[in-house]
Amino acid sequence: MSGAGQGSRWALAPAPGLALVLCLLLGGCLDNGVRPLMGLNLQLAHSAVNRDPALSSDWLAVIGGREGREQVRLVRLSQGGPVPLPGLNRPDARPVGVAVDQWGERLALIRELEGRSELVLYRRSLQSLQLIPIEPAGVPHRLALSADGRVLAVEVGRGGLSQVDLLELP
Repeated sequence: MSGAGQGSRWALAPAPGLALVLCLLLGGCLDNGVRPLMGLNLQLAHSAVNRDPALSSDWLAVIGGREGREQVRLVRLSQGGPVPLPGLNRPDARPVGVAVDQWGERLALIRELEGRSELVLYRRSLQSLQLIPIEPAGVPHRLALSADGRVLAVEVGRGGLSQVDLLELP
């Protein structure tokens, strides 16, 4: 019986070298794996302002700009570069929020134009902008677009309250 007790005692006390190896292995497992995308971060840093990021699959949409002129920018992460958005950014409009679908095809946007907030849908392949009515009327504040670009969630201010509207898009 005493031999069995000694064998158990040895099994519970690993050699000092083994303890060090176990600590190193566990430390490697604790690495959170978070690493900045330096090339893309440097490219984004060229704008004085980058805010309200929307990330979907391979696409990043941000509101960026310099000297008070903000515009929506779309970046394809796998290529690390911006994608043109003809017809989206108007010089007399200020973007407030943006969302992008998983293909980078549809962008939903809240913008201020002539003193009012409006909700619009941009389709990149058509280079078209469509006004999305809010019923009952309200002021859009924030938005999120489903991955497939078919459903839009919009936080709308109505009578001093915030409500969330879900809109099925065409």
